[in-house]
Amino acid sequence: MPFTRPTLAELREDAFRAFEAEMPDVALLRQSNVGVIAAVLGGMMHLQYGYLDWIARQVMADTAETAFLERWALMFGLSRKPASFASGQIVVTGVTGTVVPSGTRLDRADGQSVATQAEAVVASGTATIDVQALESGPNANAAAGAAYALASAIVGLDASATVAAGGLTGGAAAEGDDSLRSRLLARIQAPPHGGSVADYLAWALSVPGVTRAWVLPEWLGIGTVGVAIAADDAEGGPAPDSETITAAQDYIDTVRPVTAAVTVFAPELLTVNITIAGLSPDTAATRAAVAAELAALFRRSGDLGSVFYRSWIWESVSLAAGVTSHAITVPAGDVEPEDNELPVLGAITYA
Repeated sequence: MPFTRPTLAELREDAFRAFEAEMPDVALLRQSNVGVIAAVLGGMMHLQYGYLDWIARQVMADTAETAFLERWALMFGLSRKPASFASGQIVVTGVTGTVVPSGTRLDRADGQSVATQAEAVVASGTATIDVQALESGPNANAAAGAAYALASAIVGLDASATVAAGGLTGGAAAEGDDSLRSRLLARIQAPPHGGSVADYLAWALSVPGVTRAWVLPEWLGIGTVGVAIAADDAEGGPAPDSETITAAQDYIDTVRPVTAAVTVFAPELLTVNITIAGLSPDTAATRAAVAAELAALFRRSGDLGSVFYRSWIWESVSLAAGVTSHAITVPAGDVEPEDNELPVLGAITYA
C-alpha cells in the first residue's frame, strides 16, 4: 500500500507520546522543557520526511526535477535541446563598392543584435548579407522590414538596415522539462529498433525547434520514409522554416538505416476558421480564454492526415474559463485533411 507522509502535527504528537511512554511521571505541559523538545523533534522529523519525499520524486523518471531529469535523460543517450540562433538576411545601403566586413554587428532597438556571416560589397547602392543573431532564443526572430542599425559606423555605408524578405527565423528557446520528459518516457517505452517508427520520431524530436513529428512509411515508394515536422514554438509556426527542415534532414541522415531514403518536409497547413455564436458572457477575458483553449487544442490534437472532430472544438470552448454557453456554427462538421495536411487554428469569429 502507498506510504502516507505524517503531518507536522502528527509528528509532534508522536514525539509527545514517546516522551510520555518513557517518562510517565513527567507532565507534558506546553512550556515545559520536555514539551519544547518534543515540538523541536517533530519539526526536525518533518524536514527529514520532506527530504525523503523529494528524493522519492527524483528516483522516478516521470517525476524527476530539472537536474535529475537531465541525468535520467543522459543515461538513455538523450540531452536537452539547446536554444537555437535566428538567421536570415539583412539589406544595407550605401556607396557602391563599400566593403562590409564579416562579423559586422547590427543592433535592434530592443537590444537584439546580429552579425554578418561573410564579407559583402555594396553593388548598385545595396547589399544583401547573411546574418545570425548573437543571442539564441525566439526573441531574436524578426519579420521582414524590421529595422537594425550599425553598431559601429562604416565609411560609405548608411547607418540603418532592414531585414530582407523571409525575415530572421530559426531562433528557439532551450527545450523545457515537459518536452524532455516526454522524449525520455518515449525512449524508455519504445527502445530503438533499428529504424522503427518510434526511432524516426525520436530522431526528429531531438532536433532543436521541432515540437511534433509524423512518420510516413513508403512515402515515395518502397524503401523510402517521409518525416513531417512541426515547429509550434517558432515565429510563423507550426510550419518549420527551411533551416529547421535542413537540420532535421541532416541529422536523420546520420542515424537512419543505410537502406532508407528519408525525406523531411513541412506539412501542408489546413487552416480551420471557427465561428462562435452566442458566447456568454462575451467579454475580452472569455474571448482570450477561448483563444488559449483552442490554440492548445490544435497543438495537442491536430494530427497529420487525421480527422479533427468538431466535438473537440465544442468541448474546448466549453472548458474556457468563464464561459457558460456558446454554439459552434463554423465548421459545420468534422474537418477531414488530406494525408499531408495538418489542421491549424485560423480566425476566430464571434457572431
